[in-house]
Amino acid sequence: MTELGAQTRKRTFRQHEVGLMIGGSYYIGDLNPRKHFFLSQPAIGVLYRFTPNYRYAFRGGVNFGSVMGDDSQTSEPDQLQRNLNFKSNITEFHVMAEFNFLDYRISNAKHKFSPFLFLGLSVFHFKPRANYNNYWVDLQPLRTEGEARRYKLTQISIPFGIGIKMNVSKQVGLGLEWGPRKTFTDYIDDVSGVYPDPSKAFTGHNLSAILSDRSKNAGNNIDEQRGNPVTKDWYFFFGLTLNIKINPQPPPCHAYDH
Repeated sequence: MTELGAQTRKRTFRQHEVGLMIGGSYYIGDLNPRKHFFLSQPAIGVLYRFTPNYRYAFRGGVNFGSVMGDDSQTSEPDQLQRNLNFKSNITEFHVMAEFNFLDYRISNAKHKFSPFLFLGLSVFHFKPRANYNNYWVDLQPLRTEGEARRYKLTQISIPFGIGIKMNVSKQVGLGLEWGPRKTFTDYIDDVSGVYPDPSKAFTGHNLSAILSDRSKNAGNNIDEQRGNPVTKDWYFFFGLTLNIKINPQPPPCHAYDH
């Protein structure tokens, strides 16, 4: 194979991979404003990647994780006073584009390592719950901030992030990645606005008022700030990926660049 042929092949090869992600997930929002990896929970995912070029690839997949926050786990006086907690499972379907800083391809000894960036679009589902008397109670139906309408539990997010890819055999590659998800909701933790008037029934359920204001000053915080509606919630996935090349074996060529 001529050098020109090898370069053309390099630009136009097709590679398909299936993969497994094992790692963690966490969130940043009103109950955890700043601490990355704080209260991280186990996460897992599966993916399919199509690679038409050594420098870029496209992938789709689904991730399963959970996030949580707890005002009692901070040293911030205002959070300790508020005294709220939540947890939520996260199910995410995503499509992404990846850009490799270096030429990379599973099974190619010359191009076996690269840092990369990724950017895409996700649809995710969440359902915040609070621990009350050792029971986990769904929060969205209770309208704890007196919302006129229930917020949607299925939303869109923008995943992006960084990672590293490397070959470990002719058919297998490993990756390590960290990916923030920018969301357009402030209710992953069920906290966003102000304390409503507890004398007004939100849903006809007594738990609405109880779980709305769990502070030591409960009932006296009407219209006081409960959360920060200006900033939206974020969730994150991070972990190790195991990627397996599923292409059929190419025809033999003594000069073939693979």
